[in-house]
Amino acid sequence: MDFIDLKSQYRALKREIDARIQRVLDHGQYILGPEVRELEEKLAAYVGARHCVTVASGTEALLIALMALELKPGDEVVTTPFTFAATAEMIVLLGAKAVFVDVEEDTANIDAAKIAAAITPRTRAIMPVSLYGQPADMDEINALATRRRIAVIEDAAQSLGATYKGRRSCALSGIGCTSFFPSKPLGCYGDGGAIFTDDAALATAMREIRVHGQSGRYNHTRIGVGGRMDSIQCAVLLAKLERFDWELERRAALGRRYNELMAPLAPRVRPLKVRPDRTSVYAQYTVRAADRGRLESELKARGIPTAVHYPLSLHQQPAYAQHYKGQSFPISEKLAREVISLPMSADLREADQDAIAAAITEALRVAA
Repeated sequence: MDFIDLKSQYRALKREIDARIQRVLDHGQYILGPEVRELEEKLAAYVGARHCVTVASGTEALLIALMALELKPGDEVVTTPFTFAATAEMIVLLGAKAVFVDVEEDTANIDAAKIAAAITPRTRAIMPVSLYGQPADMDEINALATRRRIAVIEDAAQSLGATYKGRRSCALSGIGCTSFFPSKPLGCYGDGGAIFTDDAALATAMREIRVHGQSGRYNHTRIGVGGRMDSIQCAVLLAKLERFDWELERRAALGRRYNELMAPLAPRVRPLKVRPDRTSVYAQYTVRAADRGRLESELKARGIPTAVHYPLSLHQQPAYAQHYKGQSFPISEKLAREVISLPMSADLREADQDAIAAAITEALRVAA
């Protein structure tokens, strides 16, 4: 059993993917070819944003978004410590400070009620993470940001396709950033990412930054990076978009079915919750288990792959801990000890889900 089944997806889309890649090989425009513009237009329409700028990775999307906002050393960005390192990494690389706010225990997303207390005169942006595929409390976050005149960047690396009060993730704030890493709900066959905004000036800045700050060939109007997404990766996504809505429906159904299978195992295994006013694309299907280490080992022995997203909160990571001495984010720390993700992809079979639930039940019995 695969943790994420990409092979079945490829078999289902082989003809479309192969044809799209062959088209790029035939025209030879590997960088900023026609597939790049086509994908940007389709993604902008899908999300509901005026502008989409494809970039080299989800990490690059965050970096370019922050550069477009002209983040400077000494500035602060409020975000969550319970996320992948890239969220804080890009802030720190620009010489700014990541100011952490603890998360909600039942969703693992940033606790919007705690953000105001973390804002200072140096705060330039709030960066909520739509963890595991579910958006955070974006209306509350946007309202606070508007009052304080600061930007909001949704780190939607895991949530493209999810909705919040009827609106799609990536278009829920001034800037949305996503990732097309192969394991994401919409993934390419390498690295890739995208930035979404309604602000034309920001979009122009982002497009220039991704090509070394050029407004025209060899006319460098700003500091930039080599941050383009290549034509072949865009071609792969264009083929996958044809199946994406079906895959999201399938993920939602599998998520509901997982919840039903996990219900009898409470309180020893508890799924994270999805709020009623939003949806999750289940980039990971994640549960909490007080004795995670034993459950992980027992499942491995039974041939069930699992993953932990994430075993340490960022303020506990060696590269960051020195800057957060004396600070504690107890819910993030607790979740880091308990979360475990189970196999999830649109091609996961119900029979596999049943086998996973049976293996967890048996593992819990052995551990009792």
